[in-house]
Amino acid sequence: MTTPSFLDQTLFTELAEKAAANPRGRQHHNFHQMEDACHRMAVGLQPDTYIPPHRHLGDNKAETLLVLKGRLGLLIFDESGVVVKKQILQAGGDCVGVDLPTGVFHGLVVLEADSLMFECKAGPYRPVGEGELAPWAPREGEPGVAEYHAWMRAQFD
Repeated sequence: MTTPSFLDQTLFTELAEKAAANPRGRQHHNFHQMEDACHRMAVGLQPDTYIPPHRHLGDNKAETLLVLKGRLGLLIFDESGVVVKKQILQAGGDCVGVDLPTGVFHGLVVLEADSLMFECKAGPYRPVGEGELAPWAPREGEPGVAEYHAWMRAQFD
């Protein structure tokens, strides 16, 4: 990118609208090229999006998430799928984000419509690999997603 990109209300509104129209309930806006060493993106999120528990493996695959607008629930799991930590991430709240080391199973639920987060992790892009999706949780599009997603959301009721 050769010109500055701003994280402003225009971008936030555009991402919220695109996330609402997207069947997956989320929309990315990349500030990077896919081959770049550092991936930086804004992500618009709606409550119906399902982000299955997963982890990132590899020495350089830590990730940082910061909530810029709205509220997210973060679940940290052990290897067998037991929740070991629940944390509300809220723009302007006590906790606005998380820095996740590699190998930590985590999942997110959107607790407020039109939420937006900033995500940063090492590139280049690679699809989720062997051992990164949680074996105890359904993948997107599989049977049981609605029930599991409802259970994840209920952790923050």
